[in-house]
Amino acid sequence: MNAAEMIEVVLPGKVEPEELQVRRRAVPSAGPGQVVVRMEATGVSFAEQQMRRGRYYDQPPFPFVPGYDMVGTVLAAGDGVGAGPVGTRVAALLKVGGWASHVVLDAADVVPVPDGIGAAEAETVVINGITAWQMLHRKARVRAGQTVLVHGANGGVGSVLVQLAQAAGANVIGTASARHHAALREGGVIPIDYRTENIPARVRDLAPRGVDAVFDHVGGRGIVDSWRLLAPGGTLVSYGSASTRDDEGSKRWPVLKLLGRIWLWNALPNRRRAYFFNVWAGRALNRNRFQARLRADLTEVFGALRRGEITAQIAAELPLTQAAEAMRLAESGTVAGKVVLHA
Repeated sequence: MNAAEMIEVVLPGKVEPEELQVRRRAVPSAGPGQVVVRMEATGVSFAEQQMRRGRYYDQPPFPFVPGYDMVGTVLAAGDGVGAGPVGTRVAALLKVGGWASHVVLDAADVVPVPDGIGAAEAETVVINGITAWQMLHRKARVRAGQTVLVHGANGGVGSVLVQLAQAAGANVIGTASARHHAALREGGVIPIDYRTENIPARVRDLAPRGVDAVFDHVGGRGIVDSWRLLAPGGTLVSYGSASTRDDEGSKRWPVLKLLGRIWLWNALPNRRRAYFFNVWAGRALNRNRFQARLRADLTEVFGALRRGEITAQIAAELPLTQAAEAMRLAESGTVAGKVVLHA
């Protein structure tokens, strides 16, 4: 690849990972208010897994370049930006477009990565970290001494959520398959095997009055159990519908059903709250406020990473041209942490 050429991975339709396409084209220029970022690390999140199946709620039409977030170095800046950002490492939340060696972004959408944090390390806590931080502190407002239940405690978001909850002084119960239990126990989490144990009964044994917060990415019928496990004053934060990942039919119906349940629960006088978390909420209404909140919260996450309150859990690192292998690995359910791609 020459200096003026970039590569990107294209998702052409509802295909198997091996049918992802690697495309080469000229490196784009930065327009007014924009920067060109040379990607150093991007990753495979649950969103890309859903998009490959055409199941992500508001994904763009095929074909497109996936990649929910990325970390890289600013190569060039357009008019109105100034030379200040050039040469600095930044992170960005994109939704799509990150699986490329070079990305053009609005300068206001990038967040500086502090010195001492590597690109792959930072990548593991961009979408996963911002999701975990905002659910924990902006929605559930978890406090020291409370008990929380984290579904998928070994996953990308779950592993960060567990550590941030512990840093806030909370006690954590986490669901995961048995092979991850030793690591969870070592980290101070009480594990529950979601495949072999009765989750509601086990949680009731551990927290007879209920838990103060549940973080649920599974959705489906289990969301009702999550709601029923809340103590008075507790908060349910739903942030996905992994149980319907492989379903056929409308991709919107599982989300709309979730939203309907949440609306009904919140309408009842039951001293509990439920939210469906969407990291993009508010962006269309007030982009400046959204950007400021994202910058503040991601800076908090990077601070927690530097202090060692959270650790970067890198499941594997592969070159961008091996995106198909990375997708397979991320979907296998056999790894803990995030599968990272580099240019």
